[in-house]
Amino acid sequence: APGLPHGVSPLSRRCGLAAGRSYSGGGAYPSVSLAVPLPGVPKAVFAAAEGTERFETRVTVLDNGLRVASQNKFGQFCTVGLLINSGSRHEAKYLSGISHFLEKLAFSSTAQFGSKDEILLTLEKHGGICDCQASRDTIMYAVSADAKGLDTVVNLLADVVLQPRLSDEEIEMTRTAIRFELEDLNMRPDPEPLLTEMIHAAAYRENTVGLNRFCPVENTDKIDREVLHSYLRNYYTPDRMVLAGVGIEHEQLVEYAKKHLLGAEPVWGSRQTKDVDRSVAQYTGGIVKVEKDMSDVSLGPTPIPELTHIMIGLESCSFLEEDFIPFAVLNMMMGGGGSFSAGGPGKGMFTRLYLNVLNRHHWMYNATSYHHSYEDTGLLCIHASADPKQVREMVEIITREFILMAGAVGEVELERAKTQLKSMLMMNLESRPVIFEDVGRQVLATNTRKLPHELCALISQVKSTDIKRVVTKMLHKKPAVAALGDLTDLPTYEHIQAALSSKDGRLPRVYRLFR
Repeated sequence: APGLPHGVSPLSRRCGLAAGRSYSGGGAYPSVSLAVPLPGVPKAVFAAAEGTERFETRVTVLDNGLRVASQNKFGQFCTVGLLINSGSRHEAKYLSGISHFLEKLAFSSTAQFGSKDEILLTLEKHGGICDCQASRDTIMYAVSADAKGLDTVVNLLADVVLQPRLSDEEIEMTRTAIRFELEDLNMRPDPEPLLTEMIHAAAYRENTVGLNRFCPVENTDKIDREVLHSYLRNYYTPDRMVLAGVGIEHEQLVEYAKKHLLGAEPVWGSRQTKDVDRSVAQYTGGIVKVEKDMSDVSLGPTPIPELTHIMIGLESCSFLEEDFIPFAVLNMMMGGGGSFSAGGPGKGMFTRLYLNVLNRHHWMYNATSYHHSYEDTGLLCIHASADPKQVREMVEIITREFILMAGAVGEVELERAKTQLKSMLMMNLESRPVIFEDVGRQVLATNTRKLPHELCALISQVKSTDIKRVVTKMLHKKPAVAALGDLTDLPTYEHIQAALSSKDGRLPRVYRLFR
């Protein structure tokens, strides 16, 4: 710049930097200490933890029984929502599929808002988005928006949950959407959602978590406003709800909860509840088979080969029991994935299902461990996929892996599984919506929340003897089996059960059963 010494920009001059400042060398200003504040520069204000209460999840119970839970988190945006102890497991006395309908009808027209578009426009003013998810035991209505719009968000959530119009037009559109989703479910190349339904149906035959999460096609025309209201009257009550928030002040959330949810009259009336299903899950074991032509599931220039999918599961424990943590470590130790996965130890390439199954048997396309846990039961499963001609051998390999779980657990693999579980837990809890769901679900089930560092401490305490103990207990149960595809060579359920009940774990016995 004209008039300035060589190498000095106008910006440098405005910031008070001397003409001789050098950016590449350390020779300039030898007398200036980096430990002393620069003259004329405002004093820095550093963030500091204001005691342990800043990290705790705070819970307040309102007069009507509704619980308000919050977790502070730095940031401009917040995630707030209502979690309700309601889901497909509570539909035994109703038409199956009501929760599926409620999920699709969420954030439609209400007493205050004439349409879904009005709701979205209201949220848009605060940079907000909304979502609803229904599972077997919980329905969750959630909004992420600017924290300044908290009053509007809580008001909207209260209206959506307690004052839905459920118009004939909306219900008809939901029927169409559900029919399309069911059709898509049977056509998609990934069979995991369908197999998950089947394994639950086999494990808990016609009770609680074994009831269908998706609405059966024959029920789509039977579910109407009257049916929905009769269900909502029993399950959408304040004592079954948690208003959870992340990224907001607890007192503020409680204030708005009292304003919009305390004494709010639902559209279906507030008559005393009856027919509330408090059944405890009954594990039955069993098999569900669906013969299906999988040859045309994935068409295209490079179609996926025709595969048969098997899922074998055994009852584990509920997330309220102490054994839940050892089971979570075991699930991580088994790991697995698809045959096309790539990457290092962080992607689970040293888990048992990779080392013992996918790396040794090139013809297997998939071997993955899953752990489903609920407040009164749990299910540890292994899902495997292979060519229909090799189903027998695939079942042998999976049953062998179940038996080997009760064997020796190496110190290195155990530490790796524990480290990976802690890493995954902490990484997931970086996300505000994940923290929200964790806060809501834990408070809904236990009225409190275990913090991440408490969970990490419990994970660190797991020993190889704990793994062996929970596996030995699990192997005494009848297996649950789900099979999808060409099942010509599938071994009988009795053979699979006999293989898994092997007391000594000798592998030759497993193989002889299938010869």
